[in-house]
Amino acid sequence: MKRLFIFVALVISIPALAEKMTGYISDEKCAASGSKAAKATDWISPDLFESCVKKCMKSGSTMVFVTEDNKVLKLDADSTQKALPHLGHRVSLSGTVANGSLKIDEIASIKMESKGKPSSDVEEKMHPK
Repeated sequence: MKRLFIFVALVISIPALAEKMTGYISDEKCAASGSKAAKATDWISPDLFESCVKKCMKSGSTMVFVTEDNKVLKLDADSTQKALPHLGHRVSLSGTVANGSLKIDEIASIKMESKGKPSSDVEEKMHPK
């Protein structure tokens, strides 16, 4: 019984292993507008994404991480500060997910490839009035 207790105590005390992820630092409003897409690249326009996310953040939207397969994860307070310089960027990060919240250990921006010239109404379609 004592060995079992020690084993359980060790398992509980081991922190969750960090995983590597690639995705986008976005905001809830933009992420919600693209939530029906199969992949994040289906709704993210590299030429307009950063300015749109910054505009939505200024109007009160909350920062989130969007995975390549379009899953949205909220960020804890420390991670929000780490991600702020990468707002509207594609990123590679290592971190842990617990209770639907992402804790970022390390983060770096990745160049987004342009899909061509975006139409002038892409941002308006993302945020219908």
